[in-house]
Amino acid sequence: MRVGAPMMDAEQAWADLQRIRVPQERVYDELERCTVTGRRGYLPIAAVMWLYLAVSGLDLPKWSLWATLAAYVGVLAAMGVRSSRKSRVRLHRSRYTWRVYAVFVVAAALGGASIGLSSWLVAWAEVPYGSLVQATICAGLFLLVTAPANRWAFAPMRHYGGRG
Repeated sequence: MRVGAPMMDAEQAWADLQRIRVPQERVYDELERCTVTGRRGYLPIAAVMWLYLAVSGLDLPKWSLWATLAAYVGVLAAMGVRSSRKSRVRLHRSRYTWRVYAVFVVAAALGGASIGLSSWLVAWAEVPYGSLVQATICAGLFLLVTAPANRWAFAPMRHYGGRG
């Protein structure tokens, strides 16, 4: 210990530590609350996905398919903006771990693969109303995988202080 340095008692050090730690714990609590909402938060996204895939499988003119795609992207963007405004937590980008990016990439690949594979299966089996079957398979897979994957992606933030 340096000569002339003020002596800090243990109670003051503990109080300072709690003052720093409590807001951080609240951020982690809010993050967990947002990611644990489960399938309820993903139902509107799955419904929009189902509707887009069901309509895109119909025999429509080319311009209407582009209009449907634009509407789909627009609705997803509006849902994202609404969700980000509703959330009280603003994470700095450095808080996103490699797990978050891995879930995003794997979800995109899995979504594309499920759309391609279900499209091929529907065409191979010559199922009537195949776009409805394809939309149901893809939206169901989205609901089945998304909530657990997001819980896994955000889980280490509390334990490792934001580093994964």
